[in-house]
Amino acid sequence: MASDPKRKTHAERVLEHLRRQTKPLSAYQILEDLRGEGVTAPTTVYRALDQLVASGRAHRIESLNAFTACSDPSHTETPVFEICEDCGAVTEHVDARLAESIAALSSHSGFTPQHSIIEIRGRCGACRPDAQTT
Repeated sequence: MASDPKRKTHAERVLEHLRRQTKPLSAYQILEDLRGEGVTAPTTVYRALDQLVASGRAHRIESLNAFTACSDPSHTETPVFEICEDCGAVTEHVDARLAESIAALSSHSGFTPQHSIIEIRGRCGACRPDAQTT
């Protein structure tokens, strides 16, 4: 029996859902949102997220225990995430010079990193008090 090319995998459904979001989502939020699309078990969501993170198409925001779609899956550098404390928006940045500096620090100390993530918490431009107009 041939598979239907129009039929999406759970990982594809999860990734499309993450891409439509403006904020990271927990696995249980994803499960709740996608129940109507055949995603019915937490293990299904976690497997899909593991696959997406391993392939670089999604990121886990460690401090939020939530996930977001990668803004550019072709990059190989460590991403930097700005997390707004007010609205919850997360912005992903990649800087080759920063990645080189991190690699140099580890090399200098003889440390072999396996995973690195940088999260910066604060206020986004829209939420800063000086950005508010009356």
